[in-house]
Amino acid sequence: MRLDRTAYRYALLFLVAVATLLPLNAQAIPKAGQPAPGFKVVTTSGQPVTLDNYRGHVLVIDFFATWCPPCRESIPHLIEMNRKYGKQGLQILGLSLDEDGERVVRTFAEEHRINYPVALAGETVATDFGIRSVPVMFLIDKKGRIAEIYRGFNDDIGRSMEGLVKKLLAEK
Repeated sequence: MRLDRTAYRYALLFLVAVATLLPLNAQAIPKAGQPAPGFKVVTTSGQPVTLDNYRGHVLVIDFFATWCPPCRESIPHLIEMNRKYGKQGLQILGLSLDEDGERVVRTFAEEHRINYPVALAGETVATDFGIRSVPVMFLIDKKGRIAEIYRGFNDDIGRSMEGLVKKLLAEK
């Protein structure tokens, strides 16, 4: 009987210790209204890019993969938004989660005539943004705050994103 109580106490102490440590390892997932996580990537054209490069602009960060059908569906919409609003201050950055390397992503961007910078996201950037699936698009305002996060893609998401882009571009 004495052994059972001791084992029970140690088990309880262990569970409390584990429960206490779990939040230390949990990665906070960014939410709308919060500052966008900082990042540094190198585009497929060799240009280093950070979040600070986009201050004062409305930015769409598109986390995608070349093998993802909804990602492929979103790309023509992003290309068109870049054409329509690029001169008004919209910037788009494609961040690929492909594991096949930069050459595959560069070829994909060329084949799809992507008119905005594309880079490999890397594990750290994907983790900092809480990416667990693709596509995910972060719409970031001129001050570097997350205005909206779009998960997946369809025509309704495209219309919603474009409407919010216009609103954010109009803000001073």
